[in-house]
Amino acid sequence: MDQIIECVPNFSEGNQPETIRQITEVIQSVNQVRLIDVDAGQATNRTVVTFVGPPEAVCEAAFLAVRKAAQLIDMRKHQGAHPRFGATDVLPLVPVKGISMEETASLARQLAQRIGEELQIPVYCYENAALEEKRRNLADCRSGEYEGLSQKLSDPDWQPDFGPARFDEKVARSGATAVSARNFLVAYNINLNTTSTRWANAIAFDLREKGRVKREGGTLTGKPLKNNQGEPLFEPGLLKGVKGIGWYIEEYGIAQLSFNITDITRTTIHQTFEAACQRAEIRGLRVTGSQLVGVVPLQAMLDAGRYFLHKQKRSAGVSDEALIKIAVKSLGLDELGPFDPKKKIIEYLIEDKDARPLINSSVSQFVENTASESPAPGGGSVSACMGAMGAALGSMVANLSAHKRGWEAQWETFAQWAEKGKTFQDQLLRLVDEDTRAFNAILSAFQLPKSTDQEKQDRRTAIQKATRYAIEVPLKVMELSYQSMEVMKAMAQTGNPGSVSDAGVGAIAARAAVRGAALNVQINAKEYPDKSYNDKVLKTVTEILSKSQQLEEDILTLVHRQMQG
Repeated sequence: MDQIIECVPNFSEGNQPETIRQITEVIQSVNQVRLIDVDAGQATNRTVVTFVGPPEAVCEAAFLAVRKAAQLIDMRKHQGAHPRFGATDVLPLVPVKGISMEETASLARQLAQRIGEELQIPVYCYENAALEEKRRNLADCRSGEYEGLSQKLSDPDWQPDFGPARFDEKVARSGATAVSARNFLVAYNINLNTTSTRWANAIAFDLREKGRVKREGGTLTGKPLKNNQGEPLFEPGLLKGVKGIGWYIEEYGIAQLSFNITDITRTTIHQTFEAACQRAEIRGLRVTGSQLVGVVPLQAMLDAGRYFLHKQKRSAGVSDEALIKIAVKSLGLDELGPFDPKKKIIEYLIEDKDARPLINSSVSQFVENTASESPAPGGGSVSACMGAMGAALGSMVANLSAHKRGWEAQWETFAQWAEKGKTFQDQLLRLVDEDTRAFNAILSAFQLPKSTDQEKQDRRTAIQKATRYAIEVPLKVMELSYQSMEVMKAMAQTGNPGSVSDAGVGAIAARAAVRGAALNVQINAKEYPDKSYNDKVLKTVTEILSKSQQLEEDILTLVHRQMQG
């Protein structure tokens, strides 16, 4: 999936499993949505549900869940320890992959409007979806809770953003809902070699954004300092967007630092871990490992892996699997139990288990699929595969150079080239399957009905749209394959001399990818009716073919020169 968002609705029911089951059933009924977690609390009489998927599907599932909750939960009878004002109390959307916060906030407002208009539920938008600054804080939107909702709805300053501004029988039952867009929250515990909750709290207070209470004389035992309103004053902690406490876990017989990282774009998992290690050492303690509660975006794990490899002066231009492995070992995520990336990383959790991407095939399977009677995979996918393999060879030479004995002073430069090559490799690998999907879209368009004039027009439009995409995909393969050749050239010039032939093979593979993809662009352009578009595309094809030919010749000249000593 190119775009993924998470939704974490909180429902005001924690004691009736059947109610929660019916709500989660409608969530799971939406195609491509994956239910990750259901956390029911009896004392709070509240259930937190987590599900993920592509934006349109997640918003549809969220709407259905709100509708079902309004049907099943009567707020007039609700009692619970947690603040609340509606059957679906809060409904945050969280960008996970391929989507900005601004786009997510726009989706949240559209969802809020649909809930307000179609379900006639008062809706307040908060955090990044807030329509006015005073509504950014959830506590302000929910002030007075359900018991004060009637008065709130009649207050001109607190009319809902969407939905009815009246407390009729329907609203009395459903209450109100707060919809937001917020950053991904990671629940993260860090293990200490102590049983002391006091020491754990001391470290947690050092790190959390709120910090600790200021005291007279700057000592831990001095009288707490307060402001003019009689509220305690705080000394801010080291990490922004982090909440935390220390506690003792009897199950493991250790003290832990328990953090909620509320914005991993400001403070990462590995930054939190490293800061905890430093503050523990000051107190004569040691961090022994850590624990992720719930799920985490893939990018957070890849970033951690890159950080620790760079700390070791090693290249991070390696596979995602290798990056995740170094992250797990460096953070000690497997100390208290196995860490299974397939169950802890969002993107892996929602993979279509029935899909069989070509890039997940073995080499022999890919070759056999290509040789079969099916027209796809064909030359476009093979070209993308050649391009990916060429870029991989460039990365390989860079990685070998970065780790070559005696070349330590240059490791960072080579590591940057390896990571650049890995970026080209990843993009080209995605295009292996994308080219096949583009071809299949053309076949599907030709199979559309054509009995009526409208059907004929729709069919023509679909064919043209699919054909244009079948031009754009191999054109992208050409561009990326050509651009990747700069890695091979750099490695032919300055890389490990013992691997210079690999840089040459990488250049040959990349050039072959350019030429193969060009044929696909040209044959598909013949079927596209927009002449001005075709002329522009074919001009680009000619330019890339010419430049890639010259670059291949330059690289091979360097390779032969190096090989001849």
